Amino acid sequence: MMRTSAPSSLAGAFRALAISSRATARPSILPAQSTQYKVAKDVRFFSATSSAGSWLEPRLDRNKKMMKGRVRVATGGSTKGTTVIWGQYGLRMTDHGRRISAAQLKVAEDTIKARLRGQKYRLYKRVNCNLGVFVSGNEIRMGKGKGSFDHWAARVAVNQICFELKGLIHEKVVRDAFRLAGNKLPGQWEFVMKGEPPVVGITKLDGITLEELKRPRRKIEGSEITPSTSSESPRAPLDTP
Repeated sequence: MMRTSAPSSLAGAFRALAISSRATARPSILPAQSTQYKVAKDVRFFSATSSAGSWLEPRLDRNKKMMKGRVRVATGGSTKGTTVIWGQYGLRMTDHGRRISAAQLKVAEDTIKARLRGQKYRLYKRVNCNLGVFVSGNEIRMGKGKGSFDHWAARVAVNQICFELKGLIHEKVVRDAFRLAGNKLPGQWEFVMKGEPPVVGITKLDGITLEELKRPRRKIEGSEITPSTSSESPRAPLDTP
């Protein structure tokens, strides 16, 4: 077996490293153009992640003062916000509409988390503190403007769900947690479960549909309607002698 000499092998290595006369393409340093997609306006995409903002303080200008307003009462057949949607259990207000401050809602949330510490669950907040409360202060004369910003609040109408919860927790434990949270909030509250009937105003749609609730209680035939007759005699004109 013949061995290749060192000079010949070194010369072959240099031949392999010969510089080519053809110019090679240099890598581009410009960023690649991203494909742009047209997004429809006024479309809200679903996201399982929570928003970056706080539900106790919206992104509004505090210097812009707003009107006090009134709490909405569902009288036109609306059942929105009266049933459990995402969770398994819920805390619903049975009292008339109230204005609840952000500090009270934060205390109720902390009470639920303290009672369910160590459990696997997820808590949903159904209200948003988007109402700015402005206070003039004590011992101040009437007038002189609306006052300065004091705190954020939320309007909770009658039979509206405020908190929802789901997880690997027994029902009695969740009932106790919502009972403690309801004691921290103004008004009267009740424990509801997923699948319970909705509420219109103060009427629960249990065994009755919304269409039946809108109908008159008793049908009146045309023959039963009698024209109204006035007992007074016709008056004479004032210009008659």
